[in-house]
Amino acid sequence: MRRNPSLSKVPMPVQDPIQRAANFDEVALGYTAAMAVEEASRCLDCRHAPCVAGCPVGVKIPDFIRQVAAEDFAAAFDTITQSNSLPAICGRVCPQESQCEARCVRGIKGEPVAIGRLERFVADHHRETVGARPEPVPANGHSVAVIGAGPTGLSCAADLAKLGYAVTIYEAFHTGGGVLVYGIPEFRLPESIVRDEIANLEALGVKLEINMVIGRILTVDELFDDFGYEAVYIGTGAGLPSFMGIEGENLIGVYSANEYLTRSNLMHAYDERYDTPIRRSRRVAVIGGGNVAMDAARTALRLGAGEVTIVYRRSFKEMPARIEEVHHAREEGVRFENLAAPVRILGDDQGQVRGLVCVRMELGEPDASGRRRPVEIAGSDFELDVDTVIIAIGTSPNPLIRNTTAGLETNPRGCIVTAPDGSTSRPGVFAGGDAVTGSATVILAMGAGKTAAASIDAYIRNKAGEA
Repeated sequence: MRRNPSLSKVPMPVQDPIQRAANFDEVALGYTAAMAVEEASRCLDCRHAPCVAGCPVGVKIPDFIRQVAAEDFAAAFDTITQSNSLPAICGRVCPQESQCEARCVRGIKGEPVAIGRLERFVADHHRETVGARPEPVPANGHSVAVIGAGPTGLSCAADLAKLGYAVTIYEAFHTGGGVLVYGIPEFRLPESIVRDEIANLEALGVKLEINMVIGRILTVDELFDDFGYEAVYIGTGAGLPSFMGIEGENLIGVYSANEYLTRSNLMHAYDERYDTPIRRSRRVAVIGGGNVAMDAARTALRLGAGEVTIVYRRSFKEMPARIEEVHHAREEGVRFENLAAPVRILGDDQGQVRGLVCVRMELGEPDASGRRRPVEIAGSDFELDVDTVIIAIGTSPNPLIRNTTAGLETNPRGCIVTAPDGSTSRPGVFAGGDAVTGSATVILAMGAGKTAAASIDAYIRNKAGEA
């Protein structure tokens, strides 16, 4: 196989920043076949494959990259989907730079191989040129309920379906996808991609029951007692937004990022064909430094805001958002007020936002997370002229499941407590993803779903005497 000695990745084609800041089309345009082969040829095909250890779902990365380099894209797709049931999604939103690509030997003296871009190419190529759905496997006579059609629930359901289980996913919203459709904007992850990935799961035999709020319409007990499921997987995510507790958070024009993005993404406020209420802002402040903050800021620009400012209490170096997302936001014109923290939201006589008072910060000693703790600089208050404030400082699990399920242990943060295999304090109940960890990444949630699927299979087979 020809080796490409370049120290740099093949650049990803993207929309022009000025054009894309005014539309919701996907920013990254994807590799062509020639680009993918060229990038795959940079792989050194390391014998010990450190990149695989960095993948939460264990994709055989050198194998699929070798197949791409040989232009055997069908084989590459088969290799990826042995471990990853949502490759088109992961290729777009996974933080590869801190996972598989962080361990790539190529990255020692240059840029690592663009593993995520190659995964996206393979998935897109299959969808656009082959389009074949997977075939269901023979039923094994056992059934499992999955609560939540987000990434962890979809991953768990897919792996169980491949083992022959009859799987039903119960989703509270009117559509599947969870955070993939309500939290991630079209310009980063098109809804059509999520729909296609879910269609693949349905082809495997997975059933999706929408508008089903477990804990209200049905309880976990009823899933066992009335429907006969042998195990239940809780993958309800962390959709309860956090707030700062500062003055003015109840003013008109203050949003949680969850609400703002849900109105734009899931309720299609960006589409003129939908009559979805959302604030058409003049100047917006987004509080936070993660991917959700970047998504909210870039969405506000596309909804017509004249100026959008990220307010983050640490520096760029400590910012948890993906480097690519920060780069794209800056290219599109998002302003950054780093080393600043909000202390008060100002309102006018009509109870609407008219400004945000912030204070300058400096970095002190590291805190428990390992990042340097921000310390307020006395007398450094300043005011931002804004009419909308979007708070993106994290989320926690909704309490509905834990409050309606007896014998389910949770921690002080409201997260379900599990063993490493995903089992909970309640026999037959397993959990994973953000409902267990709090807000984290899509791929970590998927990894938890895979782990739990294997544990559920062992649990049911042992109970049935089939182990």
